[in-house]
This record gives sequence, C-alpha cells and structure tokens, in this order.
Amino acid sequence: MELYKIAILIALVFMIFNLFKAMFIMNKNDPDAPRMSKYIGRRVLLSGLIVLILLIGIVTGFITPNPRPY
Repeated sequence: MELYKIAILIALVFMIFNLFKAMFIMNKNDPDAPRMSKYIGRRVLLSGLIVLILLIGIVTGFITPNPRPY
C-alpha cells in the first residue's frame, strides 16, 4: 500500500518538474534548447498515467475512495 502511494507521489513530483523545466525553456528563448513540447508532453503523459493508476487502484479495491458527503 505504501509503495503505491510513493509511486504516485514520485510521478506527481516528476510531473511538476517537467512543468517548470518547460517554463524555463519558454522564458529562455534559446534556439538550441530542446523543444518545450517535449516536457509538456511528458507532463500530459504522466497525468494520464496517474489517473489510470488511481482508477486501477479503485477498481481492484487497493484504494478506497471517501464516502459520499451527503
């Protein structure tokens, strides 16, 4: 269970890292730098992977969502 949470946390941190890396490349305006879309694409891929991991965890019963508030 803890390994599952750690994997999600690492993916979230890496996603935020890619977001800031793209921001720095966008502000630098260096023609020799890697393309910003590379890092934004990684961010989108990771966010989709995190959602998929969470859905699999809920379906398998590994994660129990909060009950309805009403």
